[in-house]
Amino acid sequence: MNIILLGFPGSGKGTQAELLKQRYGFMHVSTGDLIRHEIAAGTLLGKKIELLISQGNLASDEDTVNLLVNAIKHRDNDIVFDGFPRTTAQAEVLDRYLKQHGKKVDEVVLLSTREDLILKRLTSRRVCASCGGIYNTYSPDYKEICVKCGGRLTIRPDDTLESAKHRLEVFKKETQPLISYYQQSAGFKKVDGGGSPEEVFGEVVKALGLKK
Repeated sequence: MNIILLGFPGSGKGTQAELLKQRYGFMHVSTGDLIRHEIAAGTLLGKKIELLISQGNLASDEDTVNLLVNAIKHRDNDIVFDGFPRTTAQAEVLDRYLKQHGKKVDEVVLLSTREDLILKRLTSRRVCASCGGIYNTYSPDYKEICVKCGGRLTIRPDDTLESAKHRLEVFKKETQPLISYYQQSAGFKKVDGGGSPEEVFGEVVKALGLKK
């Protein structure tokens, strides 16, 4: 089963994808992680994308597709796509790629989350500079270091309030049409993303028809 998780930046797609990976064995493909790896490596593509996202914009379709196809070329089933596709053009490319390999997008889950909660999550988000672990300052067990590796927690350039607001506007303009695109699919589901990670995961599992 190939699954796409849709939702605003900060809606919890990455958390839900990781839970699906840990508990059901899915491959978690995050374009955000792929892009951050490229930036950390200091490649020309990474520098180009870093400038875009620091301004609250998205990487180009061409750059994003190239990164993703390279990541999944050895596995084209039981994948959770997190942060991809972001545009209908990317969705069409993904559909063509999977069809060439006799596969398809089986389920699409939209994590529906209020904008005020999204802004709170984004501006409170901290990321471990060493392992990429994600934390929120409003979490009751928040510490100023990564509990996984002891690394330093940092703020992403695109998680400032100004950038976060801009990202939501970009999402509405460029990514919102994906909802209409995938609503034509019998596998489209909508889940309330406002609860705790475990509460949302329970609803995602139910929507996908997975065994608990």
